[in-house]
Amino acid sequence: MKTNELTGRKVLFIVVSFFGVIIVVNLFMAFKAVSTFPGLEVKNSYVASQHFDAMRDAQEALGWTAGADYDAAAGLFLLRLTDADGLPVRAPEVAVTIGRATSTRDDRAPGLTYYNGAFSAPMELGPGYWTVRLEARAADGTLFRQRLQLYVRG
Repeated sequence: MKTNELTGRKVLFIVVSFFGVIIVVNLFMAFKAVSTFPGLEVKNSYVASQHFDAMRDAQEALGWTAGADYDAAAGLFLLRLTDADGLPVRAPEVAVTIGRATSTRDDRAPGLTYYNGAFSAPMELGPGYWTVRLEARAADGTLFRQRLQLYVRG
């Protein structure tokens, strides 16, 4: 009659299997983290921090508010800029990059058209969360930057 004894060989196999699975999963997660990293926001964070307060104060002085929306039925991305009084702003320079938060693979920079108080661009966005990185320049040269979250149902 054979019994299921817990021998040293079985314990060694269990321990090696346990740690082997942990090591393989950690290596896989580290590879995915490095391969999907979109890159640095700024080349030198210390230099960027020296100008942050002045740029923030100038941007807040504009009093602008930004909002992004997507009409899936029409395949149309909409961006609205409003001033402190809630009136539409037609900035002379507006640049938008739309992409996923974790990767630059899906990044797109649509050409925006201003019409009826909003900037728009035809484009197809898949379901899920998208990050909209907005840079607009006021008539006086003040740079307005904002990062917006956009959720597309689907």
